[in-house]
Amino acid sequence: MRYPHLFSPITLNKLTLRNRIVSTAHAEVYAEPGGLPGERYIRYYEEKAKGGLGLAICGGSSPVSIDSPQSWWKSVNLSTDKIIDPLARLAEAMHRHGAKIMIQATHMGRRSSYYGEHWPHLVSPSGIREPVHRGNAKIIEPHEIKRIIGDFKQAARRIKASGLDGMEVSAAHQHLIDQFWSPRTNFRSDAYGGSLENRMRFGIEVFQAIREEVGADFCVGLRMCGDEFHEDGLTHDMLKDIAQAMSETGLIDYLSVVGSGGDTHNTLANCMPPMALPPEPFVHLAAGIKSVSKVPVMHAQSIRDPNQAERILSSGMVDMVGMTRAHIADPHLVIKIRDGKEDQIRQCVGANYCIDRQYFGQDVLCIQNAATSREATMPHTIEKAKHKRKVVVVGAGPAGLEAARVAKERGHDVVLFEKNDVVGGQIVLAAKAPQREQMAGIVRWLDMETQRLGVDRRLGTAADEAMILAEQPDIVVLATGGVPNSGMVPAWGVAEGLAVTGWDILSGKVEPKKNVLVYDAVSSHAGFGVADFLASRGSQVEIVTPDVKVGDDTGGTTFPIFYRRLYAQGMIPTPNYWMDKVYQEGDKLIAVLRNEYTEALEERAVDQVVIENGILPNDTLYWSLKERSKNLGVTDVHTLFASQPQPCLSEPLSGDEFLLFRVGDCISMHNIHGAIYDALRLVKDF
Repeated sequence: MRYPHLFSPITLNKLTLRNRIVSTAHAEVYAEPGGLPGERYIRYYEEKAKGGLGLAICGGSSPVSIDSPQSWWKSVNLSTDKIIDPLARLAEAMHRHGAKIMIQATHMGRRSSYYGEHWPHLVSPSGIREPVHRGNAKIIEPHEIKRIIGDFKQAARRIKASGLDGMEVSAAHQHLIDQFWSPRTNFRSDAYGGSLENRMRFGIEVFQAIREEVGADFCVGLRMCGDEFHEDGLTHDMLKDIAQAMSETGLIDYLSVVGSGGDTHNTLANCMPPMALPPEPFVHLAAGIKSVSKVPVMHAQSIRDPNQAERILSSGMVDMVGMTRAHIADPHLVIKIRDGKEDQIRQCVGANYCIDRQYFGQDVLCIQNAATSREATMPHTIEKAKHKRKVVVVGAGPAGLEAARVAKERGHDVVLFEKNDVVGGQIVLAAKAPQREQMAGIVRWLDMETQRLGVDRRLGTAADEAMILAEQPDIVVLATGGVPNSGMVPAWGVAEGLAVTGWDILSGKVEPKKNVLVYDAVSSHAGFGVADFLASRGSQVEIVTPDVKVGDDTGGTTFPIFYRRLYAQGMIPTPNYWMDKVYQEGDKLIAVLRNEYTEALEERAVDQVVIENGILPNDTLYWSLKERSKNLGVTDVHTLFASQPQPCLSEPLSGDEFLLFRVGDCISMHNIHGAIYDALRLVKDF
């Protein structure tokens, strides 16, 4: 076996796992009203069990107390007995496929927002405000400490009664337990403050209460960070002392170690490391804690590859590896590793679309796998169609590649036209931005799969109406993408060659100049990506946007990385300004900016103006083919949104009749996930 350590069983207390691969706790944002897991929640985890996973720890940050708000991000609610039956159904589903299931329990303390359900007064050891969630908190009182310890005990009772295999308590990311631990947030002078022994008292009392409830044989774990990365916070050495002490209490059966605190925007980006950070950037912290721990140690941060995971285990750095985002991208990861099909793994690229959505209170979705969390309606494994059809797909961006892949998996004859010599569409440009190179991994998998399946790929071929009709198609899928929306304001001077687009810069069509103004009207990854590209090549860059901040739409774990780059390279952020026009004056371009709030005008004299204003659909072929198609190019949205087959698919075709559909940006501007979802939900029924 190529991965002997990865597939070696391990026993935690009385709980034996079939392999060392774990899907660690994360907030899914799938729970139904009241914080109860429903069908979507259960199917999401069951798919990982089907895929060979050893252990899943669900319900990241599931609150044990009614005053630890959960409604705004739909966490699992462990503060009520109503949770027992839904968790029992989850346990049954996981056990059916040989996987184990635990849940993370916590009290968030100050790390939340008071507004919402119940409008509680948040509690923390010393009433210190939490910056990320703007959590204003009161100083917790002894009677509240006692109540919350009791809440942990009752949550443990519910978890054990449901048939779950264990319980993990979170003291990572600055939840209440590590708020007591940290000198950054604990200034108490009573029995719960001062010395390390006193600061650990609350956490130990929590675990004592849990053990009293569940007994000695039930698996109980502790999640903690390896370094808070604050001068006034918990250092790695302090956390090693805590880990050693906790592991010697006999109260816990394993430690799950993550690499950073998470109470500021900058440290939060470390907690779920995006592609800009190196692989497993904090495994050394987990290894440091393992060196003093008397119980097994788990670690999960940017472990996405089986060789990487095997190396970490074989070196003895940790005992279990969390491959959580890797399972969001491909829940069948473990079986593919086991069966020697590593090249068929849809590998996580670290785009962090999943986690960034969660921090907006939106359900976790994968940027490249539209079936994840939609298991009730979207297939991970494509079934063969009853009748073979001829399908022509035009455009090999993410939407077109997914359409071609799924159609071929269905058993159809598939021709894929792409005008460029390489596949990937706009992702090829996105991957040219510094710190975003791994975006190319999305294309790489789709590229390999369409080749493996035998799609008739005709690259370097700009398909026209005649070429498409010559294939005598039954179905035509247009995925022709878009073009830069740079001419929306004629005064920008794009037509006259005064301003250029981000595409021009990233493609190499236009060389960067010395002093550049990037006008980003959509505040997305694209605008910041081209600005970073320019700055990394020596340009002095000012980023102007009408939004409240630069990169406003890039997500909670992504924008801090961008801002690290922004300040390190001397880029100038200018929010709250529109660009009215660009004109030539001597050898300089003058960009006229208008303040969103005062209407005051300012001018910038620069060498180059680069515009990022989204895209317009490239729909020429659609209008050319529309009237010739049997369905007149109509996609029935009622059936599409219900994940049902298009009605026209059930009608027979005669002669040269064909059906016409569009997916992705050639309809209107969406993102990568939207393009892939468009293709999957339509083509799965061809």
